[in-house]
Amino acid sequence: MRYCFALDLKNDAGLIAEYEAHHRAVWPEILASIQSAGIDALEIYRVQNRLFMMMETNDSFSFEKKNEADQANVKVQEWETLMWKYQQALPGAAPGQKWMLMNKIFQL
Repeated sequence: MRYCFALDLKNDAGLIAEYEAHHRAVWPEILASIQSAGIDALEIYRVQNRLFMMMETNDSFSFEKKNEADQANVKVQEWETLMWKYQQALPGAAPGQKWMLMNKIFQL
């Protein structure tokens, strides 16, 4: 299954550069948590301060299981706290909500 998400970064060139540097050297524990959740591929793209993430999952993936595992993983929590330094919620996001699931509106 493919899921797409959007999120904004704080509109600061220095912070954006730091965010990208972190993503060139993602912690091994974060990569392991992604893969063990049933996520087969994950890509993040940026234009200005807007991020787009595309996630391909297998049959073992569920948002509920991923969220439970993330809440119990100290390194994931540390990473998420660090990333929040660079990220800002999209307009209309719930308090504390980061990535917002996008609706597919067209397919060729």
